[in-house]
Amino acid sequence: MFRIQSKITPSFWESILITLSIISIMAICIIKFDTVPHMPILLAILLLITYGLIKRVPYKQLEDGLVEGSKAGLGAIFIFFFIGILISSWMIGGTIPTLIYLGFQFISPHFFYAIVFIITCIIGLSIGSSLTTVATVGVAFIGMADAMDISLAITAGAIVSGAFFGDKMSPLSDTTNLASAIVHVDLFEHIKNMGWTTIPAFVISLIGYGMLSPNKDFQNLEQISSFQEGLLQTGMIHWYTLLPLVLLIVLSIKKVPAILSLALTSIAGIVVSYFHQYLTAGEILNILFTGYSSQTGIEVVDSLLSRGGMNSMMFTIGLVLLALSMGGLLFTLGIVQSLLLKIESSLKTVGSVISAAAFTAIGVNTLIGEQYLSILLTGEAFQAPFQKVGLANKNLARVMEDAGTVVNPLVPWSVCGIFITNVLAVSTLDYLPFAFFCLLSPMLTIIFGISGKTLTYIKDNPLQD
Repeated sequence: MFRIQSKITPSFWESILITLSIISIMAICIIKFDTVPHMPILLAILLLITYGLIKRVPYKQLEDGLVEGSKAGLGAIFIFFFIGILISSWMIGGTIPTLIYLGFQFISPHFFYAIVFIITCIIGLSIGSSLTTVATVGVAFIGMADAMDISLAITAGAIVSGAFFGDKMSPLSDTTNLASAIVHVDLFEHIKNMGWTTIPAFVISLIGYGMLSPNKDFQNLEQISSFQEGLLQTGMIHWYTLLPLVLLIVLSIKKVPAILSLALTSIAGIVVSYFHQYLTAGEILNILFTGYSSQTGIEVVDSLLSRGGMNSMMFTIGLVLLALSMGGLLFTLGIVQSLLLKIESSLKTVGSVISAAAFTAIGVNTLIGEQYLSILLTGEAFQAPFQKVGLANKNLARVMEDAGTVVNPLVPWSVCGIFITNVLAVSTLDYLPFAFFCLLSPMLTIIFGISGKTLTYIKDNPLQD
């Protein structure tokens, strides 16, 4: 999308006014009126179209901008379809129910949030996908937290933090590969360099979750026992139901494309289901589209296990198309280019360059709600300013991930924010204060940038300390 050519050149203050208007529309509609994000984004699109027509931009060019913007999300849309199918297949195959059951067997209530964080970090690192981690083991942990009557918001925050730790640091992650490729940095050099900000954020987050974890035994043991009994009544709790998860990890290590990995593990879930139940082809196809419906008679079990399906992803897919279409209009009208040009002209020091890059990545996430676009824009816009002050490109790659990749789930109208809210049934604003890793990463990258610590300079750079 960043290659869309602007049709006009608005002034900086016009761009600021339009940007603030869009953010205000979204904030008022979502926070005050508690509406779904689709409507304020649609209103923002109408505002941009009106602005374009006033500026005498032909409607056909505005329409082309909408279409070009939406094209950037087609790959993600197909992945969302398969994630919906994956959840359904792992439900009927017993993978997710077994994960939940095993969690009750082994997890300690005294360090619940910390253990959730560590396990999701490991899974996220193994498979390289934050959304897949959230949609699988994340769903399991939310179910356990609900049954144990402990904070769903903190649990979701720990899940999100761990999942995006993996998305940021895994060599299998698309965002990690994208960030290193844009600025031409070796992948493993990029991951190693991110350790300077990632390790402190991880340690601080782990301590925080450990301190917040319940410090006394749960009193509602009867409810937990009832929950476990309900899971056993499904007849889906078996060791072999974990095979689809093992397959997903193996395929990720082998760097099999995401869609193929999701498709193959979904098929594995369906095959495994025949070991403990029989479903006709028609029933399976309906479940894959509409989602699995649990009928154990235990409300908490049925509410947890009744989920998944392609249809459950339509809300997220609609948001992706609207958000990226709005982004296409912002580029067509030259608003993004105008803001970036003004920022670039004021960059003179190392600290200002890194801070500007970080706030640009955060700003794109906030304004457009698209993770990949945040990485792409920041990488394209700041390579020259970084070189101008003598900073090696791997510093930029780190900023792109610290302030781009992990910030997206904190934005209520973003692709990741809506997906996570939809899958975990916990609102973005509820888990945001507890997504410690996601909050700390951009803060640390800015602090290190201003202080000049942990930075790598171009050889023989005169600005180097």
